[in-house]
Amino acid sequence: MTVLRSTLDPESADARAARQSMLDALDEVAAENAKAVAGGGEKAVARHRARGKLTARERIELLLDLDAPFLELAPLAGYGSSFAVGGSVVAGIGEVSGVECLIIANDPTVKGGASNPWSLRKTLRMHEIALQNRLPVIALVESGGADLPTQKEVFIPGGAVFRNLTRLSAAGIPTIALVFGNSTAGGAYLPGMSDHVVMIEKRSKVFLAGPPLVKAATGEESDDESLGGAEMHARISGLADHYATDEQDAIRIGRRIVARLNHHKAAGPATTTPRPPRYAADDLLAIVPPGLKAPFDPREVIARIVDDSDFDEVKPLYGSSLVTGWAQLHGFPIGILANERGVLFSAEAQKAAQFIQLANRSNTPLLFLHNTTGYMVGQEYEQGGIIKHGAMMINAVSNSTVPHLSVLIGNSYGAGHYGMCGRAYDPRFVFTWPSARSAVMGAHQLADVSIMVSRASALAQGRPFDEEGAQVVRHAIEQQITAEAMPLVLSGLVYDDGIIDPRDTRDVLGLALSAIHTAPVQGTDAFGVFRM
Repeated sequence: MTVLRSTLDPESADARAARQSMLDALDEVAAENAKAVAGGGEKAVARHRARGKLTARERIELLLDLDAPFLELAPLAGYGSSFAVGGSVVAGIGEVSGVECLIIANDPTVKGGASNPWSLRKTLRMHEIALQNRLPVIALVESGGADLPTQKEVFIPGGAVFRNLTRLSAAGIPTIALVFGNSTAGGAYLPGMSDHVVMIEKRSKVFLAGPPLVKAATGEESDDESLGGAEMHARISGLADHYATDEQDAIRIGRRIVARLNHHKAAGPATTTPRPPRYAADDLLAIVPPGLKAPFDPREVIARIVDDSDFDEVKPLYGSSLVTGWAQLHGFPIGILANERGVLFSAEAQKAAQFIQLANRSNTPLLFLHNTTGYMVGQEYEQGGIIKHGAMMINAVSNSTVPHLSVLIGNSYGAGHYGMCGRAYDPRFVFTWPSARSAVMGAHQLADVSIMVSRASALAQGRPFDEEGAQVVRHAIEQQITAEAMPLVLSGLVYDDGIIDPRDTRDVLGLALSAIHTAPVQGTDAFGVFRM
């Protein structure tokens, strides 16, 4: 056994300060999550219920198996924008009739479920997840179409939603549409391009153009039911495969459709009875120092998320600021790369490249735990080949075909973010702790560089340089970069799949790994040329 031994004292002054800092950050995240759960607000929800309708989250709850967990994804999409937090869409992974599915539900309490730029970005991310992991997609449809004032940001890229549905179907990944209300204009193609369609009597309305537009365009008089009602589509057009009497009946039918899919996972866990970690998950609150002003040992994190706290470390004495090794998590084999002291040197980069190759040889998914300020700079390190060694690590990450998971725990700056499989490198899932920060470099360093460049430019042009004014600018830049590096901002941009409570890390990763194994896990031996 290679059980990790923790040296963390949860009652120390440092641990108590770290815990309080994390709890404060979690409170801020919880307040934004509450906004997403509230949808369009009390009045809009009350109006929706008065029509005899369930909310998006209630529909999802009824659709899921009893007591099945729901891994909500990108819940803070749109944070910091003029749109409601959540992007007017609720999405995530959960079991339906014993099958893990990707569920996307319009929230009709937010502007009638109209699709805005953040709805689109979030939905396209969900399609990526479904395609990569071969998860059946269930769309709970009730939307008036595009948010017209922002149509220029939605219309042209929004065509990818319908393209993706056909590609999912072509790949043998089932797509199901349960239509609870309006699905108009371009939205009519959501059921139109789904494999299975359920419509509800006197509730579902699916048409390319509603009665007013038809009247304006053709002079024809029509009504909702004859133009796009559920009965018409069930009896005449054939668009509806199933005709439900109410919302609950539609959900029942949806569950039966999934039960008949004959859709199976490619693989399950190596053991169905994994041992829990030997250390309390609550301790995860006390590991990351406030403000990330001191290093921390990622083994303390690993010990609290992997099965039985059992971790076989590889090359522990070489490239020691990067921890690499093997473990199981909820019974699934996993290779882990975790930053220890932040900076990546040549040895760490070469170590990572070799470890990634090994994971591909053994078809083992990889977990990246981020706390890096980037690759080391300076004359000694440039002459020692830091560029080609960093490129080697990025090459390995880029061409690796085993599934990758990333969790941003601390810093994730510069090219180190890329080497540790940031969003641009297509990890299957990216999650963030409230303590994380990510940018091209630290705010203090970026502000310093900006001022130095401005000073050098002034001197080169023979102009006087305003040192006092430069410090005001420097302070403004530092504040801007600090704000932009915060996890709420990055999550709002859908650069991660959600900010998670550190105590939930093991279970969130377990759900993600289970979803990943719906598709085959296959490594590669084909990498780009490594510059030696």
